[in-house]
Amino acid sequence: MTDQPTGPPAVTERRAPSTPPGTSASPVFSPVAVVASCVGFVLIGVIQALYGPSIPALREEFGLSPSAAGLGLSAHFAGGFAGVLLFHRLYARLGNRRVLGGSYVLMAAGAAGFALAPNWPVALAASLLAGVGFGGIDYGLNQLFAVGFGNRSTAMLNILNAHFGIGAILGPVLIGAVGAEHYPAVFLAFSLANLPLLLCLRGVRDHAPQPASAPGSAGGQVLARSLASVLGVFVALYVLHVGIEAGVGGWEPTHLETVGYGATAAATATSVYWLMMTVGRFLAAPLALRFSPQEIIAVSCAGMTVCLLLAAVPGLAPYAYAGVGLFIAPIFPTGLPWLNRVAPQARKAGAVVIAASLAGGVAAGPALGKAIEWSGVRAVPLLLCGTSALCLAATLWLIKATRETRETGETGETARET
Repeated sequence: MTDQPTGPPAVTERRAPSTPPGTSASPVFSPVAVVASCVGFVLIGVIQALYGPSIPALREEFGLSPSAAGLGLSAHFAGGFAGVLLFHRLYARLGNRRVLGGSYVLMAAGAAGFALAPNWPVALAASLLAGVGFGGIDYGLNQLFAVGFGNRSTAMLNILNAHFGIGAILGPVLIGAVGAEHYPAVFLAFSLANLPLLLCLRGVRDHAPQPASAPGSAGGQVLARSLASVLGVFVALYVLHVGIEAGVGGWEPTHLETVGYGATAAATATSVYWLMMTVGRFLAAPLALRFSPQEIIAVSCAGMTVCLLLAAVPGLAPYAYAGVGLFIAPIFPTGLPWLNRVAPQARKAGAVVIAASLAGGVAAGPALGKAIEWSGVRAVPLLLCGTSALCLAATLWLIKATRETRETGETGETARET
């Protein structure tokens, strides 16, 4: 008899797996490694945030103009962009532990070199080196958290990135407490703080499982044919929302002073904006256990757009900017699990999107500055509101495109079964 078996065996093949999609029996992180990863994100947040408050001392020590002193952070971002692309290629070859360890060492060496640099060119080279390590940590841990916790990955990514916010708040506070002239000691201290984390890498699984694709194998095949479009819109979403994040952080004080607030009130409101971004990520973690990533991002983009529109009203502006921080917070960490589920080549896609987010941070300043030259400082919230509306449009397009992919896949499965 050559008849193929039917009935019960087919049902058995479609039984739900015993472990969540994208995971396996052995965990990607031990509890100690999870804590160490969060500490690592505090450190990359601190080191990135130290450059700006150090500018007065850098100008005095090296005789720099304001624009030249600002190159320290630009070099750090450029190194981060290169680090994401470099370590994307190395993770599969060398394994997670070795590449994460190398990234921590590079960031430590770069931060120490910046602290001890005898001249400005050496300091810029050290900042670039620290940025390469930053990029490796940022990309590596974001990708591992995106696939390492199954259905809890979105929640864990929000918690991880909230710790970056803690570091970004802590860095300027420390420089303000000890004085900008003591920036070398602060950079050196946080350089050394990277080294104990190397001992915790034994709790990181060296080769993480591949992320699961969208439900239905046919859905993944359909998406593969339209991957360029989907990835392009994800990149646009990340570039635009990081541009808004950097634009509010950079221009909120100037806008508030222009519409009548004092310098102290404007600076305090900007600090509240960054604080609300950190709080928003902690709040998003439990929400991610109940709602899908696309629902969270759609609500975030809509709320961000409304808050930026309200920021054009002078009496509401400080509160509206705080709302922007709250709504923008979940977008970066929540988008990665969504991308991993719908893109068949998730690791490559993740590298492109994270690198694009760094590029967005670099490009936001000049682009927004040129737009403000044409329209004036009072138009800042409206310019950012328009950008936020584009983020919302991109999100709605992605929801529609990935839903169509899933429905096409399910239709194909039904046809084959019939």
